[in-house]
Amino acid sequence: MTYWLLNAVFLALVVALAITAVATRRTPQWHAIAITAGILLIMTAVFDNIMISVGLVGYSADAISGAFIGVAPLEDFAYTIAAVVALPCLWTLLGSRDSRKGTNA
Repeated sequence: MTYWLLNAVFLALVVALAITAVATRRTPQWHAIAITAGILLIMTAVFDNIMISVGLVGYSADAISGAFIGVAPLEDFAYTIAAVVALPCLWTLLGSRDSRKGTNA
């Protein structure tokens, strides 16, 4: 199994989650997600390159695409994108504890 195939499974779930959030009119703040994604993708590039360079993490050459940002395979960045989109969508779909219980203040 390649990393892109594994990423496709998770990214498909994230897309379904985002579509559900939009369909229920509980859309997250997309501009905030975009800013967060930019920051986290830069951090992912820096820290993944460090971890791979020192030998903390390694990848099978048969399972990666061969596209890199530094020494980090491009596939690594899919997890960042998945988390940045999935978590705010879940947050908006599930709501806060107060909104689920009702406000009995």
